[in-house]
Amino acid sequence: MNGLVLALVMVLGVIVLTPVADRIRVPQPVLLTIFGLAIALATPANPLDLDPALILPVVLPPLLFAATQRTTVNEFREHAGAVFVLAVGLTLATVAVVAIVAHAAGLSWSMAWILGAIVSPPDPVAATAVARRLRLPHRLVTVLEGEGMFNDATALVAYKVAIVAAVTGDITGGDIALELVEAVGLGLGVGLLLGFISRFVLSRIHDGHAETTVTVLVPFVAYVGAEQVNGSGVLAVLVLGLYLRTYAHDATTSGGWLLGRAVWSYSDFLITSLVFTLLGFELVAVIRSTATDAGTIRLALLVVGTLVVFRAAWVYPAAWLSRLRARRRDVPVPTGWRESTVVAWAGMRGVVTVATAVALPTVVASGDALPYRDEVVTVALIAVLLTLVVQGLTLTPLTRYLHVGSDVDERAEISGLRLRASRAALEQIRSEGPELDGAVRRAAIAQYQGYIAAQETIVRTRTGASDEPGQPGRELEAVLRRASDVERQLVLTARRRGEVAAVSADEVLRDIENRALRDFD
Repeated sequence: MNGLVLALVMVLGVIVLTPVADRIRVPQPVLLTIFGLAIALATPANPLDLDPALILPVVLPPLLFAATQRTTVNEFREHAGAVFVLAVGLTLATVAVVAIVAHAAGLSWSMAWILGAIVSPPDPVAATAVARRLRLPHRLVTVLEGEGMFNDATALVAYKVAIVAAVTGDITGGDIALELVEAVGLGLGVGLLLGFISRFVLSRIHDGHAETTVTVLVPFVAYVGAEQVNGSGVLAVLVLGLYLRTYAHDATTSGGWLLGRAVWSYSDFLITSLVFTLLGFELVAVIRSTATDAGTIRLALLVVGTLVVFRAAWVYPAAWLSRLRARRRDVPVPTGWRESTVVAWAGMRGVVTVATAVALPTVVASGDALPYRDEVVTVALIAVLLTLVVQGLTLTPLTRYLHVGSDVDERAEISGLRLRASRAALEQIRSEGPELDGAVRRAAIAQYQGYIAAQETIVRTRTGASDEPGQPGRELEAVLRRASDVERQLVLTARRRGEVAAVSADEVLRDIENRALRDFD
């Protein structure tokens, strides 16, 4: 099987297994990892020759930027304490604890610190996939996603310092402090600078396709640019993404915003899916190419046990202190022991651990082989596999057993916000009444009045009384879907017969599909 055929098989696996994962209620990353293992075992040789130096710059920028487009600075500010305790405190403590355990098991200190940095950051993908499907409390999802983004920055800074120490063999405490200051300061600076520049450019373009091209390009520029000046590329991408998410919406056109959301949603899905598939493939390739002995397996199991136990030992006291502070300030308690249990168990390792392990240098500054490299890579990949499969497969049953669910009706919240926005627009039109032409004023008011009346009726029908709960809402949705299908078929028939220009038909189809997305999903 050559590389092109293998890539095709992997993509087909993603297409087939994604809906299967949802149907059998298994996190998609877990199923894809198992799929990667299966195709690797069925392939006699590894036809993929991945350049380790390209993995981080290619994989991380789009994943990190896409993650920032699902949240806001305000959400992080609201949960800043919990995110900081997990993303910085727990990550650095995990680096140290794993390094101590690995050194006690026989690794040199330099490689033990590298292993600790590699396995320290949990991956948010599998955890949040389960969290969103089970409608876990929004604060819990925000904390898990925040941890997943910022612990990557913490872990990669530690990884960078540990690599310098291992490769050069000569680094002092002052050098480490300088590396940290440069990584954080320059990463933040590059991210903010590119944020300002990107917003200025977006405000001058006014074309959806060009705007989306800018947002696709700048995360890679931010990552590579920050790394070139010895800054943290991860921090640069995170700051850039959060800045554009917060301040650049009014600088983009509606078409550019819709296209950008679609592009980043798809990029996040495809890259993450392929990386988890490659994880299984890479694990088999490493095991085949290295002499994995019983000592390496014991070290891997010891590291996994340390990761699971230490995360729980950190999360429960931290949550207890958070609840204690909340009671003293007489504010709502942020989390209970059930939520803490979910957070403690949601420590699956993933994309960053795979990327940093595979990107590990092969030689030191003297030209000699990097000692214990194969053992460290093997242990890291086994840790990813075990945490993904064991914790990933049991997280859903655990959350259901603990009855940890959201008390927020998202559909009602969305409908309420739409009505508020439409009523505000209607008030604005009415306030401009004396300045508007009569026909213009009547047309504008009629548009918003009709939309508000329709939305109010839909909400009442969806929540109306019935012998079977939800029956009116399902009937209404079925009627609207049939009506939407008729609209769609009419436009498609007109386009096929040449009655209208294709561009005109596509614009009407865009309106129909946007309305269907709004009303049904």
